[in-house]
Amino acid sequence: MRVNKIRTLATIGAGALAAGLLMTGTAMAAPAGLPYGVTPYENVNVRAEATTDSGITGHVTAGQPRGASCWKEGQSISDHGITNNIWVRLAEGYVSAVYLKGDERGGLPVSAHC
Repeated sequence: MRVNKIRTLATIGAGALAAGLLMTGTAMAAPAGLPYGVTPYENVNVRAEATTDSGITGHVTAGQPRGASCWKEGQSISDHGITNNIWVRLAEGYVSAVYLKGDERGGLPVSAHC
């Protein structure tokens, strides 16, 4: 079951934004030559596939901008009161969008589906 609390939190206003968990707007400029950019708000594992059952291929440090190519649906992840099944593809694998600044797709556009 996919629960998307991000839209609900976004309607709360500046208080939710001040918590550092949400950011509105479009995807930021992408490092590493990939078409989009994402930034995690905490340290996060990068996985070979869009599931925690998949092997860890790397790590991304909180606040470190990374290039991203697309998003896809995968395992639902729940953390910080948010549940989401969207994973974003970086050069070395996938990260759950739950840990990325932005909307439910980490700021990537709907059209960036893998």
